Amino acid sequence: HSYFMGIVLSLLVLGVLCQIIIGVLYQKMIRETDNMAVTEHKLLKQCKLKFSNCYELNEGNINISIFVDKFINQIHFMGISLTNIGHLSGQLTLLSVFAAGIGVCKSIIEGGTLGELLPYYGVSLFGLYIYFSVSSLVDAKGKRSVVRTNLIDYLENHLVKHLQLIQEEEMQLFIN
Repeated sequence: HSYFMGIVLSLLVLGVLCQIIIGVLYQKMIRETDNMAVTEHKLLKQCKLKFSNCYELNEGNINISIFVDKFINQIHFMGISLTNIGHLSGQLTLLSVFAAGIGVCKSIIEGGTLGELLPYYGVSLFGLYIYFSVSSLVDAKGKRSVVRTNLIDYLENHLVKHLQLIQEEEMQLFIN
């Protein structure tokens, strides 16, 4: 019984941990996108550089919202996209409930008593409650939306104007 209970608890902890990782990563990005001009965040600096290069190559014709969506979709943690980490989190939680079900079936086959079965149900229900609570607290979709909005705002209202000024100065130097 302790073997299955260990599996159930491990899978639940991993599922919740994945949600927490997503929340922490997005929260750091939100904090950094609030002041993009002086950000030290590696990915956001890379985003600014990529955008500047695309802007220059396309002579100012760039769909900023599509650029930002592509950038956000490419964010990875330990080689796994944040979207896939969210899916993995849910799958691990469901797998823990499945493992608890196997533990219950095994106990019933071995003639286990009600007292031996209840911990599986209790851990499953409590684990699901914890998972959904953490998921709603993390609000990955909401945080992703805030990051997206902040990036679009910065790129449209600050960086584009800065790049236009640089292009105008270069044109003036070229003409003179």
